[in-house]
Amino acid sequence: MLEAVPNVSEGRNGAVIATIERAFATGARVLDVHADPDHHRAVFTLAGDPASLADALLAGISAAVALVDLRMHSGVHPRVGAVDVVPLVPFPHDDMELAKATARSLADRIGEDLGLPVFLYGEIGDGRRPAYFRRGGLEELGRRIEIGELVPDAGPRRVDPRSGAVLVGARRPLIAYNIDLETDNVDVALEIAAVVRESGGGMPGVQAIGLYLPSSGRVQVSMNIVDIERAPLHDVVARVRAEAAARGVAASGGELVGLVPESVLRAARTAGVQVPGLDESRV
Repeated sequence: MLEAVPNVSEGRNGAVIATIERAFATGARVLDVHADPDHHRAVFTLAGDPASLADALLAGISAAVALVDLRMHSGVHPRVGAVDVVPLVPFPHDDMELAKATARSLADRIGEDLGLPVFLYGEIGDGRRPAYFRRGGLEELGRRIEIGELVPDAGPRRVDPRSGAVLVGARRPLIAYNIDLETDNVDVALEIAAVVRESGGGMPGVQAIGLYLPSSGRVQVSMNIVDIERAPLHDVVARVRAEAAARGVAASGGELVGLVPESVLRAARTAGVQVPGLDESRV
């Protein structure tokens, strides 16, 4: 068994999301679907045996490319593709080699069968993270390909502005978690994200950005916790709350995107911390 967490650049049209979900479900079990209109993104959590899962991912990616037009897309989350990232995760068993082999094979099929440029990241991409490719957006990615700075690992050496590129990777389980702030000043979220994330000298394995969500007027610290052992979710939430309080702002609620391993819930309970949005239904 493997897990896959494809991120699709559609978070508003329920009919489109449902169609893509049905395509993913042709060969995999869909465990969760999380869609957000401001991020304009849907995160699918799938599980299955490697061969069936790869077939399901190809079917879902094909459906998404047919239905999502990046030229009409506007959302606060960075992205470079109609299907932006497709990570393969060795879970519940710790078989990274299986995840890596499946991811490489899937990348080749996406490039050959769907004609999309594919870049590898994570365990099969020299440790590069999606942010490396998203820098400057899709137009900048096309320029970097054109001048030879980047060469797709599969598929054509050009980017269609309608469908973009696909980032395929193999990685350990991570946690995607968002915390809203009781302010309309996005600079506060940007400051907190800068001091919390690892690249700013903050917590190990934490990636964070500050966002303003226009449909609701909310300000948010949006995070990926890529090392769930070194940076337990409850500790990360406590750090964001403390940084917000130091700036005279309250943190309100929290949003878990997708699912987490049971160990994350167990660790929070052992520490006596209740994390908003985290309960048995999210395991």
